[in-house]
Amino acid sequence: MTRDLSPIDNAKYVAARRAADMVQDGMRVGLGTGSTAAWMVRRIGERVKNEGLRIKGVPTSIRTAQLACEVGIEVVSLDQAGWLDLTIDGADEFDGELNLIKGGGGAHLQEKIVATASDQMVVIADAGKEVETLGAFPLPVEVIPFGWQTTRTLIQEVLDTMDVLGTSAMLRMDGEAPFVTDEGNHVLDLHLQRIGNARQLALVLNQVPGVVENGLFIDICDKVVIGHGDGRVELRDINAGTTELDELVDSGENLFSDLAD
Repeated sequence: MTRDLSPIDNAKYVAARRAADMVQDGMRVGLGTGSTAAWMVRRIGERVKNEGLRIKGVPTSIRTAQLACEVGIEVVSLDQAGWLDLTIDGADEFDGELNLIKGGGGAHLQEKIVATASDQMVVIADAGKEVETLGAFPLPVEVIPFGWQTTRTLIQEVLDTMDVLGTSAMLRMDGEAPFVTDEGNHVLDLHLQRIGNARQLALVLNQVPGVVENGLFIDICDKVVIGHGDGRVELRDINAGTTELDELVDSGENLFSDLAD
């Protein structure tokens, strides 16, 4: 196990390292947001410094952009990049078909735009993020501030017709004030417990007036890199229908200790 890391942090580290090593010189790469994605950004920065890797990184949030700049990655906008070779990002949940729930960090709007503008999306996650059916993690829905309570009422009416176990929609807070996304919107967290038809729900939610985007990523992820606490890494390719098992060798240097939490 990587020195000084807990099993969960070691799982994040090995998954991030394995995915970051997929990046090739000259690529345009979408850089995800979240705790696991931060490890990936650090690893790419390490490769830029030590290997002379040249890439253009498109961050999915302000905080990812700041981190990428700190570690020496050239940062460009999606409009400047045009199209991406690869996006690497985390997930809050994924199922056997590599459908995802994302948005625990509130960046799912930019994350979905960047992922769908990529030839390939690779998700990095610890083994605990895999579920049989999506929905245990609250589903984030980004809504505009104007009339958000009306939007919430409309969403709950929609949920009454869906194959879900819960219909609670809670405004995400940041202390005493509503959480605000990078685009200036609010987030409603839907506590559904179980989503019977994620594809249908994703389509229906985006028809509700006031909804900007939901955190269901359907048919977007191509591969998932699953890290385990003992250093094992599993790579699943949904398109090829293959699974690879590997074990990363610890370099003995913990470059990510400041990200462990």
